[in-house]
Amino acid sequence: MANTPQARKRIRRNNRRAEINGARMSRIRNFVKKVEVACEAGDKKAAAEALKNAQPELARGVARGVLHKNTVARKMSRLSKRVAAL
Repeated sequence: MANTPQARKRIRRNNRRAEINGARMSRIRNFVKKVEVACEAGDKKAAAEALKNAQPELARGVARGVLHKNTVARKMSRLSKRVAAL
C-alpha cells in the first residue's frame, strides 16, 4: 500500500486516467469494428464511409497518448487495404 502522500495521489490519478483511457480505447475499437463489419458484409460504400469516420478517431488516440503512432499507421494501412480490395 502507498505510504507517501504523492504515492496516494498517483494511485488516485492513475485510476482516473485508466477510466478515461479505457473509454477512449472502447470508442476507437467501435469505429474500427464498423469498418471490419462493413468489409465482411462486402459493402464497399459503407466500409469506405466507416473508414473515413475511423481515421480521425485513431489519430485522436495517438494525440491523446492512448495508442502508439506506428500501431495506428499499421491499423489504418490494413483497414485501407481491406476496403480497397472490395
